[in-house]
Amino acid sequence: MRLLSFALACLTMAASGQQTSWTGSWAAAPMPAPATLATIGPAGTTFRDVVHLSIGGKALRLRLSNEGSTTKLSLAAVHVALSGGPGGAILPATDHSVTFGGVAAVTIPAGAYAISDPISLAVQPFTDLAVSIYIPAQPDATLTAHLLASSTNFSVPGDATTQAALSGANSKSSWLILKGVDVDAGPAASAVVVIGASISDGFHSTPDKNLRWPDDLAVRLAANVSTRNIGVLNEGISGNRLLHDNTGPSALARFDRDALAQPGARCVIVSLATNDIGRTFFPLKPNETVTAEQIEWGYAQLVQRAHARGLKAIGTTLGPFAGANYFSPAGEQMRQAVNRFILTSGTFDAVIDFDKASRDPAQPDRLLPAFDSGDHLHPNDAGYKAMAEAIDLKFFTHK
Repeated sequence: MRLLSFALACLTMAASGQQTSWTGSWAAAPMPAPATLATIGPAGTTFRDVVHLSIGGKALRLRLSNEGSTTKLSLAAVHVALSGGPGGAILPATDHSVTFGGVAAVTIPAGAYAISDPISLAVQPFTDLAVSIYIPAQPDATLTAHLLASSTNFSVPGDATTQAALSGANSKSSWLILKGVDVDAGPAASAVVVIGASISDGFHSTPDKNLRWPDDLAVRLAANVSTRNIGVLNEGISGNRLLHDNTGPSALARFDRDALAQPGARCVIVSLATNDIGRTFFPLKPNETVTAEQIEWGYAQLVQRAHARGLKAIGTTLGPFAGANYFSPAGEQMRQAVNRFILTSGTFDAVIDFDKASRDPAQPDRLLPAFDSGDHLHPNDAGYKAMAEAIDLKFFTHK
């Protein structure tokens, strides 16, 4: 009888699993937050993160992170609602209390993250969600954040998780605790994950407008009948490197966590190594130098790991950066060598030529002036859009 009961339970779980199909709709790579960013007051603090989904679904769930901390993290209350606009406002009729195993509070071990119970809130593509997280007084806790949100988020003393409007809130340009939002979008849905650095993170894009190139790609995918069920998960970290820890762990170190483990992921876009090249010739700390061959080896490692998990791996060429503060002629030679490898080696399943899409034809080592944000490294909104438009959407429809 015990074996029969176990078998029936397994069948019930399998049937239940078939009814829900989770796919990532929004994500951000977690990192330890500086103490000045995430101070918890004596009455505790509510953080309200505002995030922009890529695909919709009939329900959703949250992923909350304590991966940047060496101590456990206690969350006393979490709520999610549709954003009500500026100032962190929510639409009260859409507010839902979030539970974890049926309980409203959760303690997340150090270095771990928690997945919420399903939330019965249907969302449309490109919905703005407000996630409110109340953390009671924990003066020694190191919180987890994504530092460059390029969007405005909020903190306020006490438990304000149900407040429709936040009074006296402090604004923040980082996301706190929240690392992902998954939606039940059906079995046909999937996600493409971007593993990158500041150009993927949207540095110098207009805040609160969702004009990073992965956002622009999501808009293009949604407008195409063959790709409209594909979410885009931006796992860029400003300052990140392929081979060395810098801002956040290296791409080699974080690839499984930030790319391969994403719900519904079928494809990963690898778009980084400019920081590896720049810091080879303008190092900030010892042992930062790399060679083109080492970068190429790093790419091959990521591709092999993606293939082992059944994911397609797409590479992007590195855009021009003459005039940037860590540009050098030797670095330009290395960039050209790495780009030749990306374009001709066959290591990646497909290639996106961001270099061609963003360079000045008259000075190919420089960004097109109309695309230059001003630092000669990061594109502006128009440049990010041009990069997204250079992506062949057939990459995501062919098996």
